[in-house]
Amino acid sequence: MLDIEKTILSAKIRERIDRLHSDKIQINQEKIRHLGHLDIDDHGFIDFPDFQFQPITREDGMVYGMELLGQNFRKILNEMPVYCNPASALATCWPGNLSRWMEIGLREENRPKHLYPVHEKYNILQHGCGGMNHLCPDLTIGLELGWKGLLEKVRFYKEKNVHGNPAFYEGEEQLLLGVLEWIGRHVEAAGKMAEEAESEELRAHYAQVTDCNAWLLENPPRTLRQACQFTAHFQCIDRMYYAGGALGQMDELFRPYYERDREKLGLTDEEAVWYFASLFFNDTHYSQIGGLTPSGDAELTSRVSFLILDAVHYLKIPSNVGIRVHDGIDGTLLRRSLEYNMEDGTGVCYSCSQGCEEGFARNGFPRELARMRVKCGCNWTAIPGVEYPLQDVTRISMPMALCHAMEEMKGMEQPGTEKLWGLFAGHLKVMVDCVKEGYDWHYEHVSQDTPEIVLNLFMHGPIERGLNCAQGGVDIMDLNIDGIGLATVADSFAAMEQRIETERALTYPELYTALEADYQGYERIRLMLKNIDRLGAPHSPSMKWAERIRNLFVDLCMEEPTPKHHLKVVAGMFSHGDIVRYGEALPATPNGRKAGEPISHSNEPDPGFAGGLHTFAPSLKANTVARLQPGYGNSSPLHLDVDSSMITKEGGVEALETLIHAHNHMGGTLINLNCLTKERLLKAHADPASDPDLVVRVTGYSAFFSSLSPKYRQQIVDRFLA
Repeated sequence: MLDIEKTILSAKIRERIDRLHSDKIQINQEKIRHLGHLDIDDHGFIDFPDFQFQPITREDGMVYGMELLGQNFRKILNEMPVYCNPASALATCWPGNLSRWMEIGLREENRPKHLYPVHEKYNILQHGCGGMNHLCPDLTIGLELGWKGLLEKVRFYKEKNVHGNPAFYEGEEQLLLGVLEWIGRHVEAAGKMAEEAESEELRAHYAQVTDCNAWLLENPPRTLRQACQFTAHFQCIDRMYYAGGALGQMDELFRPYYERDREKLGLTDEEAVWYFASLFFNDTHYSQIGGLTPSGDAELTSRVSFLILDAVHYLKIPSNVGIRVHDGIDGTLLRRSLEYNMEDGTGVCYSCSQGCEEGFARNGFPRELARMRVKCGCNWTAIPGVEYPLQDVTRISMPMALCHAMEEMKGMEQPGTEKLWGLFAGHLKVMVDCVKEGYDWHYEHVSQDTPEIVLNLFMHGPIERGLNCAQGGVDIMDLNIDGIGLATVADSFAAMEQRIETERALTYPELYTALEADYQGYERIRLMLKNIDRLGAPHSPSMKWAERIRNLFVDLCMEEPTPKHHLKVVAGMFSHGDIVRYGEALPATPNGRKAGEPISHSNEPDPGFAGGLHTFAPSLKANTVARLQPGYGNSSPLHLDVDSSMITKEGGVEALETLIHAHNHMGGTLINLNCLTKERLLKAHADPASDPDLVVRVTGYSAFFSSLSPKYRQQIVDRFLA
């Protein structure tokens, strides 16, 4: 019978986890002082301001190619600081991305310069060409082999594939030699700390850290602590190279070790919680708990799922864990996660099986494969070890296509929304086709310059074939394109149709005059356009436009593969937190938005869409997001920012449970939840230093609120106050 009890911590373990929390706050504050605001998920690196590194470069000053990347990785692993926190069960840390000390990327001749004019015209800031790391490793490969076993595997296939590219294997070999030498440095450092420790307890602690790392020098992990330590090593090198962050099905990765240690070593649950908290302290890699087996006949929730959830709760720092929601989910796991979210302000997110799995199967894949996709990124899912999806590396700002269409229509006789639609569709097609062409370029060139040197080791195929993930090393390639700003475009079309064509309260020349003036002196017109029943409101005229835009975008992405290499492309709609920077380059739009203001999130309604219907806004928003999913398995998230004082009065956990299940049944894909009070959020926004502990879910990732820039904080405030 499944043990669902909440883990009760002893004073000693509680003290260690509290120490990790306070150390994390201090590390975070030092990063802000030295580096400024960080508008990304809370990468767990520790900043060492005095650390300098001199890379080995090409004649052009850059670092590219598998062999040179491996050499530099080995060099920096031998030179960067080692770290053992006295409260952590694990040693190691990473000092930042390699890009802090070297210029890595596509070399000059391998950059898609022929596409730059289109990128510039349409403000395509994230075109996908050169995109890295957005796939999910299968960590069982490394856990079963260990670091030395991975090295032996590389050497075996280097000898076997005599007709392959020797530089491919040389780079991987150099990386693994560097990892082993780096672990050896931790063995030496922890051993010295044990010798110099002031107390017997601390001496024993560092001796255990020493033994754990010493074992991993020669062997694969055999205990839960060793498995977590191996994973911490992986997290560091993964983050250092293009900020990788996918971990996989965390509860299943560690369940065998937990069960074995419980039976043979007497491992306690509080010790396991400490191990997991130490891993979260090391980094915020994305992982999933719960879900179904590929056959769909068994639930994956185990005791380990609850222990991971407890670790997130007790540590109270950013940690990007998602729960897979389905009809058979363990009810206690879901309820406890919501109770923790309401108590802590945020916590896990919720990956919805219905939309993710049915959508992925629509691509022609078996439902069994769809169930193997795990939540492993800010908004995205992937099959560990076999899929190369590159989700979350592209953005197509659909409002930019609208603005070009508006400009083109300006001089035409008899302007109208249908004429504008044809122009909009043409510009959107140019944008989508540009990204597809860029993906072909990516396929041809990225493996030459920035191969997936870390993740190749944890995928099925690259080492065996001698091929990088992006060049056929894995079996499934299904590249993503994200369309963003749906509500901005839909509300614009609806406002023009209603105010100009139906009510005749405005003319197109008057609209153009107001837009060109950025509504200065035309506030009446701006409010007229803004105050229609916007997307998300009941009976909104924007909905038909939103569905039409969604259908157009999906068709443009998916009807044809990339033109040269015929790579499959799958549509998504995820804006990350980039609504600010895409809005900065956008002129005023006909929905009443002024130039430079943020565009709308993903396929969500804009803040304030519900007018006076505040009580029903979460349900209205959830229904809208579910209805407008792109529909092929890639996430388009729902952001729920709930006033915790209000939700408690209205039934709290039960209301959120119902909403989550309903969103799943309607085809939703991901729910990101914040449960805060308005007073706390506004106070922290005005003075971030007053609340350094406040953790928020920004979009698909969580971060310390104080780490974010004022503009990034503002989008969370706007959502919350809507």
